[in-house]
Amino acid sequence: MPKNKTGLKSCSALLAILLISARSTPAKEFLTQQEIDKIQDAQEIDKRVKIYMEAAALRLKTAEERLGGKESNPGDPLEFFAVEDLIDGYYRILKSVMSNLDEAANRPTTDRKTLYKALETLKNGTETGEKNLVILKKIAEEKQKEELWNLVNSALDIARGAHEGADTALSHEPQPEKSKTKK
Repeated sequence: MPKNKTGLKSCSALLAILLISARSTPAKEFLTQQEIDKIQDAQEIDKRVKIYMEAAALRLKTAEERLGGKESNPGDPLEFFAVEDLIDGYYRILKSVMSNLDEAANRPTTDRKTLYKALETLKNGTETGEKNLVILKKIAEEKQKEELWNLVNSALDIARGAHEGADTALSHEPQPEKSKTKK
């Protein structure tokens, strides 16, 4: 009996250590440091969304290239990202964009012109992203990469939702007047 209690105590202690270390391990960053710096510098929502969407598009392009056999060049900021990481990054970027847009839309001080531009950027970016994701889904099926296929489906779902949300918001948001130029 004493042997079991000691074994149980050491097992419990080991489990507690594993749980603590698992919680303290942060999720892999989905943006490069350069992208993070650009986003932090971009205070206007339209500029911030543009940077996010460029990062998202880069991940899809890089994923497709990798699946086609092209390796990253040394020093490429996405060099050490697996294809699955790139698709997960795309998904997480869209979640961040939607969160940023929601926050900006609910802030009374947000300039409506910049919000409108940001929504257009999201709508156009997700439209292109959806097309690229369909290609990636087909490649994942052909290569029988189930985890990748699942990630692409999740990314497709969020891209479609973001596109629909941006489209709906644009229909409710008054289109800003074009600035008049002097002749």
